[in-house]
Amino acid sequence: MDNNTLQRLADTQEIRDLVMQYCRAIDRRDLDRLKNLYHSDAIDDHGAFSAGPVQKYLDLLPTILDSMIAVSHQILNHYIKIDGDYAEGEVYMIAYHLTKDENGKDIEVIVGGRYLDLYEKRDNVWKFKYRKIVSDWNQIQPSLSNWNAPMFVGTARGDQYKTDPSWELFRLIGK
Repeated sequence: MDNNTLQRLADTQEIRDLVMQYCRAIDRRDLDRLKNLYHSDAIDDHGAFSAGPVQKYLDLLPTILDSMIAVSHQILNHYIKIDGDYAEGEVYMIAYHLTKDENGKDIEVIVGGRYLDLYEKRDNVWKFKYRKIVSDWNQIQPSLSNWNAPMFVGTARGDQYKTDPSWELFRLIGK
């Protein structure tokens, strides 16, 4: 394998890791890590929620996450094209949100869509330069979760905060 092929494979993997770190940072409310995934002059477009400089998104995110009981982002297809220190990515995703409706009942907001990403490598590090969410489908429905079912009793339950079991176990991933 030639050096160009090896570099392209390394860059592709670094970009995929960037996207996975984004999911973990959102789901575990690790806002310090999230901020470090974007270039300081990046743009984030989450539609009506926030569109513009990434700092606007980062400033609004804690308020939105405070209304969530649980969030979980899954990455599906991730198509990447690289040209030197510039890359583009189309990231298919499903994002699950457990929250409350206006009557205080648990509801699930499930979004299927894509992130349209522009990445730049600066100082030998890939980060988001631009990120736009595109919603392709959604489901909003009453939650059917039942944490008292026998198969869940005594099983560790995930949390969005540093009380999640992963923070105690991992010495590499959480850093």
